Amino acid sequence: MKRGFVLMLAAAMALGMTACGGGEVSSEGRIGDTMETYFFDFTINSASLAGEYAGRTPEPGNALLVAEVTVKNTYRESIEMYDTDFQLGWGDAEEDYCYPITTDPETYEELEPVGEAQLPGTYQLAVDEVRTGELVYEVPAGRADFSIGYLEMFDDGTEEGDTGDAYFVYFTARENAAASV
Repeated sequence: MKRGFVLMLAAAMALGMTACGGGEVSSEGRIGDTMETYFFDFTINSASLAGEYAGRTPEPGNALLVAEVTVKNTYRESIEMYDTDFQLGWGDAEEDYCYPITTDPETYEELEPVGEAQLPGTYQLAVDEVRTGELVYEVPAGRADFSIGYLEMFDDGTEEGDTGDAYFVYFTARENAAASV
């Protein structure tokens, strides 16, 4: 099911980034805007590019993008959150996206966070619980304009599930010489 989700959000991200007439974006925002989804509210508080994060450095030709996000459970019961809920996009091509570094891009297996402020790959949010943390992405160097997207998924009894609304937060990441720990 997660693989299907990955492909659906990638397609939604491509449509959202191109801003062409072919795809509708359910909701768009900017840094500091609160996006209200069916299950939770989220706000991208800040985003910056860094050469390292808690001792981790990117592959040559890449940079790290650190986005601070606040998530509040507005659903009627506890929910399980995943780092893959928040996909980062930066261009028009189908492959111009990635997930936080707490997910292996080849196997989609969860990896341990490298920094204390970093959100884990999977975590629980109780009813009305608010959690703030960092999502860290490895991105191509030289990029500055990005979006973080979320696509609602509903369990309809099928392996793929049913998709709901899509949410995109657009921003220009600032350079940040200091890395978080």
